[in-house]
Amino acid sequence: MRVTEPPTGRRERKKAQTRQSLADAALELFLDRGYDQVGVKDIADAADVSVTTLFKHFSCKEALVFDQDDDLEAALVAAVRDRTPGTSIPQALREHILLKQTQFAVHATDPRFADFTRMVQETPALRDYAHRMWMRHEAALARAIAEAVGAPEDDVSCTALAHFALEARGFILRHAEPHRAADAAFALLEHGWAASHPGS
Repeated sequence: MRVTEPPTGRRERKKAQTRQSLADAALELFLDRGYDQVGVKDIADAADVSVTTLFKHFSCKEALVFDQDDDLEAALVAAVRDRTPGTSIPQALREHILLKQTQFAVHATDPRFADFTRMVQETPALRDYAHRMWMRHEAALARAIAEAVGAPEDDVSCTALAHFALEARGFILRHAEPHRAADAAFALLEHGWAASHPGS
């Protein structure tokens, strides 16, 4: 798991180091034993901290698995606002979702990525947590879409596009051929969006 901003000051560095140690310990234990076979005390012991300290850094056991990237929402909004001329909003979101296929602690280039992804997909608690994390950005994305097309902030079509684009991610990630799944899902969104907002 990565820290998105380099910490400044001795206290901040110490907190970041403790957080990293916990995340690293959790990842190693989860991949070695399986998520359900590891308790928070096991993780705290492996990182040589108390359970109380663990919960100061992570709100729950599931949070140890995911990249706590505060820029996820900003990146989604930027995908809409900063899209290249001639790129529709559904196209921009498709490209972004394929680019940002994971918010996990393990990067796609890591040799452990396949095992890690399988663990998440096969563990209901992790699968549900990942979905909740992703869908919490729906309101911000809907506002960005509405702003981009000059629609009211509560425009139903903008909210619908945000919702279904975010929901499509789960289907895309589970599919054996993510790019083909993204093409199919976003072709439907593109068709509906173009009918109500031509040229955007």
